[in-house]
Amino acid sequence: MKIISNFSPNFSKTARPKKNIKFVIMHYTGMQSEIESIRRLRNPKFNVSCHYLINRKGKTIQMVKDKNIAWHAGKSKWKNYKNLNKNSIGIELVNRGHKIKYENFTKIQIKKLIQLCLILKKKYKIKKNCILGHSDVAPLRKIDPGEKFPWLVLKKKGLAAWYPDLKFHMKNYEKKQIRNIFFSNLYKIGYRYFIKKKKTNRDKVIIKAFQRRFNQKKVNGIIDEKTFKISHFLANQSKLT
Repeated sequence: MKIISNFSPNFSKTARPKKNIKFVIMHYTGMQSEIESIRRLRNPKFNVSCHYLINRKGKTIQMVKDKNIAWHAGKSKWKNYKNLNKNSIGIELVNRGHKIKYENFTKIQIKKLIQLCLILKKKYKIKKNCILGHSDVAPLRKIDPGEKFPWLVLKKKGLAAWYPDLKFHMKNYEKKQIRNIFFSNLYKIGYRYFIKKKKTNRDKVIIKAFQRRFNQKKVNGIIDEKTFKISHFLANQSKLT
C-alpha cells in the first residue's frame, strides 16, 4: 500500500511501546477542503493531529508515526480506557461533515481505509471491536464519522463489530426497564458517559451515538425495538475478536 508522508509537529514526543496500541479510531475532517484540513492538522496552534489522513481520491498520508501519540481523540472513554490518544491510531477521512455538507465517503477512500486497517490490525493485533468511531469514545462532544460511514463494509472485512439479522422478540418491559437494560448493554459493549440506572439529559445524545454506528437509518435518540435488540446482541456475544 502506498503511503506518503506529510508529518505534523503535533504529537507527544515520548514514544509508546507497540503493545500499548489497542484501538483504531475513525474521524472525518469536518472542514471545507483537504488543504484546509491538512493545514490545521499541521499547525502547532491547534494542538490537533492524526496518524493517517485519507483523501477522497484514496491518497493516504501519514502525519504522525504510529509509535508516537497523535492528538485526535481528546477527552474520551471506552471500557476501562480513558483519554484514548495514548492507546490508539487516529485516522481522518476527508469529508466536510455535518456542519458544512456531510458527504458519502467515496469507494476508493473506503477501499484504502480497509487496506490500512488490515495492516494495522495485523501489526498491532487489534480486535475488531476495538475499531471505533470518534462518536463512540466521545459521544457528548463528537458525531463523526457519522451515519454515512459504512461500518457494514468494514465488518465484512473483519474490521468492525456488527450483528446478524435479529429474530428474537422484545419482551413487554416497562419503559424504565427498557432504558436501564439498554444502558447496561451499552456499558458492557464499552460506551461510557451515562448512568446505567438513572435517566439524565445525556441519554438522548448517547442513544444517537449508538444509532449512528449501528442503526444508521434511524438516528433519533429513541430506544426503538431494533436499537434495543442490537444492543442486547452486542452486549451478550460470548466473544468479540
